[in-house]
Amino acid sequence: MGERRLAGVSCVLLPLVAVLVLGGCRQPVTGTPGVGTPGTPAGSPLGGGTALPGQGPEFLGPAECSSRGEAFREVSCGSEKAAARVLARYTGTPSDGPACPRPTDFVLHISAGGPSAPRGYACMRNLEAPHPGDPGQGGGPLTVVGDCVHGFHDGEVRETACDGSGEHPPEFEIGSAVARRALCPGTTDLYVRLGGDGPVGCAHRV
Repeated sequence: MGERRLAGVSCVLLPLVAVLVLGGCRQPVTGTPGVGTPGTPAGSPLGGGTALPGQGPEFLGPAECSSRGEAFREVSCGSEKAAARVLARYTGTPSDGPACPRPTDFVLHISAGGPSAPRGYACMRNLEAPHPGDPGQGGGPLTVVGDCVHGFHDGEVRETACDGSGEHPPEFEIGSAVARRALCPGTTDLYVRLGGDGPVGCAHRV
């Protein structure tokens, strides 16, 4: 069968203190039904905004919380303005650094300001639903077991909600993760590179 290509979402990082990275912003990848090359899937855009510095030694450090809106501010997690919590905080960029934890709903790309300032990113989890990073919800920066994808165009596929509530109905669901493609069940229709200990997702048509 022909190759299916999983389209990455184009990211534009603006010169702000912090920018909400588009959920699922990944490099273009491939996956072929039945015999294809595994790839890394892409999720759906979540939007954008800026973040303003907090009072602690590190802006939005682990377990700290932010507000949400036009500007992301560091606030007390007990504040009525708190909307999301930092699950992990890394220096560098998401493409070069460690992957965010699986429950991550969105990623903030952070710069302290100025060209020489160290850059980093915070893996964020909404304090309340919705949680687009959860399996099957059709969003978030990671694609995991339980997520679904749909055909996009020219053989490309993208992540979508498994319950059909998204803009596009699901066509494949990732049922398991294995160390290499040969370990997927014989009924596998699409292979997807996930990374981590189980880098290959075995997807079946739904």
